[in-house]
Amino acid sequence: MSEADTIERGERSEDKVAYENNKLHKRLCRQVGQAIGDFNMIEDGDKVMVCLSGGKDSYALLDILLTLRERAPIHFEIVAVNLDQKQPNFPADILPAYLTKLGVPFHIENQDTYSIVKRLIPEGKTTCSLCSRLRRGILYRVADELGCNKIALGHHRDDILETFFLNMFFGGKLKGMPAKLVSDDGKHMVIRPMAYVKEADSERYAEVKQFPIIPCDLCGSQENLQRKQIKNLMREWEKKYPGRVESIFSSLSTVVPSHLMDQDLFGFKDIKADGVASPLGDIAFDEEPCSTPVMGTIALQPM
Repeated sequence: MSEADTIERGERSEDKVAYENNKLHKRLCRQVGQAIGDFNMIEDGDKVMVCLSGGKDSYALLDILLTLRERAPIHFEIVAVNLDQKQPNFPADILPAYLTKLGVPFHIENQDTYSIVKRLIPEGKTTCSLCSRLRRGILYRVADELGCNKIALGHHRDDILETFFLNMFFGGKLKGMPAKLVSDDGKHMVIRPMAYVKEADSERYAEVKQFPIIPCDLCGSQENLQRKQIKNLMREWEKKYPGRVESIFSSLSTVVPSHLMDQDLFGFKDIKADGVASPLGDIAFDEEPCSTPVMGTIALQPM
């Protein structure tokens, strides 16, 4: 192969990579924009506090929101906030340098929650629950101080599904992680604009953009977390049964309360067979997909 052919092949390869990277950026912008629109997450005049942990997802969230703000027909402000929890070896200079270069208003909140968690949680036990409660309370306070009426978190589609399965398998609840919620005190609106984004896309986007990732030494080193078990289960599903995870995620937006068993959610005790046709009847079972036949093919005859 001549030198000219080698150069041409290299240029074609670079063009293909650039094309795929551009497709990824467009897809993330579309998915984040769709989530914002579907749940009315951001409105004209909002001041959005983007919680920046130093992980891939929060970097991607900030990057995409900045892009969408340039295109949006409304005006909203963005301020990046990082909570420095005083974890050992935390590189405190990385985020300020990155945000200053980006030209984004930011605030670094210094709170030693690391010592609190290590003091109260026995060695070997998971720290996530206490850590998240402490972090949440601090971020709510900071949002008030900065005048932010929306708090944006970087949770993606896989986070939402993992939370759903954690609650179902270990908590006995059909409960996930909503794309938009009001805090318990009714004062803060939390949004998750990355709700439709796959983790794999977030990972690749971080590589493309070369975000200065900061690992979490507090919880990231805990190998036996239940969430990691769920994550591995989902990855195995996606490998063996492509599309299954996507279908499960879609089901979270297509809930039929009359075909579950929550008596507070649906008035089972009050329903009567009054002779009036209902779209909530047993026809739903006729529409259930079944990948494999059960006991062969059985023709159901009218009674």
